[in-house]
Amino acid sequence: MNKLGKKNNWSAYLYITPLMIFSFVLVYYCIIRTVVVSFTDWDGMSDVFQFIGLKNYRKMLADPVFWKSVTNNIIFFFGTVFVQAFLGFMLAVLLKKKLPGSNMFKVIYFMPIAMATSIITAIFKIIMDPTNGILNQSLRAIHLDGLAKSWLGDPKIALFSVIVVNIFQWMGFSMITYYAGLMSLPDDVYEAAKIDGAGFIKTTWLVTFPMLKGTTNVLLILGIVGSLKTFDLVKLLTAGGPGRTTTVMNTYLYEKAFNDFNAGGAASIGVAILIIAMIMSFLQIKLGKED
Repeated sequence: MNKLGKKNNWSAYLYITPLMIFSFVLVYYCIIRTVVVSFTDWDGMSDVFQFIGLKNYRKMLADPVFWKSVTNNIIFFFGTVFVQAFLGFMLAVLLKKKLPGSNMFKVIYFMPIAMATSIITAIFKIIMDPTNGILNQSLRAIHLDGLAKSWLGDPKIALFSVIVVNIFQWMGFSMITYYAGLMSLPDDVYEAAKIDGAGFIKTTWLVTFPMLKGTTNVLLILGIVGSLKTFDLVKLLTAGGPGRTTTVMNTYLYEKAFNDFNAGGAASIGVAILIIAMIMSFLQIKLGKED
């Protein structure tokens, strides 16, 4: 390699150095600090703490609430990511047809993403109110009183109600992502499918969907990370209740840190979330490459 090539290589590193510094300070330092704290009995406030080894991790693994939160996170992941991706894909395919008012529908479907989670949860708490909520009032108006529920207060359906709200909020993101992918697909593929006699349904599932596998993999990876990061939606809708039926790992972490003043225990949960996210993302990337 000549001197000019070496100089260009060093200049490339100089360009990314500021980003690397900010990443280390704002991300990696915090991760390292969290790992260190997870081995201590720090209460999150005082300057006094001592290293206690794996005690926090042993307590976490022996706590049934932790495993309940893990189970809820798994249900939340499967209940949101795949449904959001499916609905987003179908909407993107339909909107690509340039139907009358399609641009308006794009805005309507994407709007919830631009709204603060606090606004969305406030709206849905009103909609799902067991007494005066529009959902139950509508069911009673059409003589389906038996279907009226305490949507956020019934332990059997509270988690699924939270899942519905999450789907409403993020379905538009899947739609826009798939729509961008559809715009990049070549038209000659569809012309060939049409000549072969493939109808709309066959073309959608045998041509369009396989060609968007990369988009699907990206959405699944983002869904894995997003579901593990879920906090504000659950906190504002149900605060993890009733009982522990909607407690997820991040709300459990919050309780440990700010209710129990156990920063060490909270840090161990944070490390567990990080490890799970890394493993699931790695597996999805590996499977995506194999496909």
